[in-house]
Amino acid sequence: MLIGMSFAVLAMLCSTIAAILQADAAQQGGRVSTVLARPRFVGGLAMDIVTWLCMVVALQFVPIFAVQATLAGAIAMTALYARYARGEWLRPVHRLAIGSSMIGLALVAGSAGAERKDAMSSGHWTIVTVLVAALVLFMAATLATNRVTRPWPSALLAGLGLGGGAVCIRAMHLTDGVTVSGVLADPLIYVLAGMALTGLYNYARALQLGDVATVTALYMVVQVVVPGMVGITLLDDTVRPGFTWMLLLGLALVVYGTSILARRRSVKRTSPRVS
Repeated sequence: MLIGMSFAVLAMLCSTIAAILQADAAQQGGRVSTVLARPRFVGGLAMDIVTWLCMVVALQFVPIFAVQATLAGAIAMTALYARYARGEWLRPVHRLAIGSSMIGLALVAGSAGAERKDAMSSGHWTIVTVLVAALVLFMAATLATNRVTRPWPSALLAGLGLGGGAVCIRAMHLTDGVTVSGVLADPLIYVLAGMALTGLYNYARALQLGDVATVTALYMVVQVVVPGMVGITLLDDTVRPGFTWMLLLGLALVVYGTSILARRRSVKRTSPRVS
C-alpha cells in the first residue's frame, strides 16, 4: 500500500510539471498540431510518460480511485503555479476550493481498501468491449466539439480519455512475469494508446482555449470520479469496510473544490496604484 501511494504522489508531481510545460506551449497560440510539436509540449509529454509509468506501479498495489484522487493533487499545484509564477489572482473562495480539494483527496485515498483482487468478476472480454466502445464515443465527441471555442468540452474529454487509460492499465493487471509479447497481445494496450492520444489532443486544445488552473481542475475531477467508479463497479476495487462515508465525503469535497476552480477566470494581479 505504501509503495503504491508513494508512486501515486510521484505521478502527481510529474503530472503537474507536464501540465505547466504543456500550458506554456499552448499559450503561444497556433494550430493544435503546431502546439503538439513544440519543445515544451514534447517535454510535457515526456513527463506524462513518467507519470503513466508511476501509475502502472501504483495501480498494482492500490485501487484506481485512490491513485486517481492522489493524481488530482495537480489541481492545487497548478492553481498555485498560476498564482505565484504567472501572477494570476486567487480570490479567497479559490483558496478555499484548493483546501477543499486537498482534504477531499486525502479522504478518498484513505478510504481505499488494502485488498486488490486479481480475478475480476466482470470478465476480461467484457471489460475490453466496454473500453473499446468508450474509445469510439470519445473520438466521435472529439470530432463533434472540434469547433467549440470554450475550453470545458475539450477538458472533460481529456479527463475521460486519460482516465480511461488508467482503467486500461488497471484492467491489464501487469505481473512480474509479463513479457513484451504478452503485453502486445492484449487488446487493451491499443485501447490505452487510443485513449492517451485522444486525451492529449483534447488537453492541448483545452489549454489553448482556457488557463491551466481551470483546465486542470476540469479534467482532473473527471479523472478522479469516472475511473474511480468504474474501478469499483467493473474492476472489483475495494473500499475499506465501514469507510464508504469517507469515500463519498471525499468525492463531494473534490467535486466542490474543482467546480469552484473551474469557474474562475484568469485575472492578472495588478500592482497597487501609487498616488
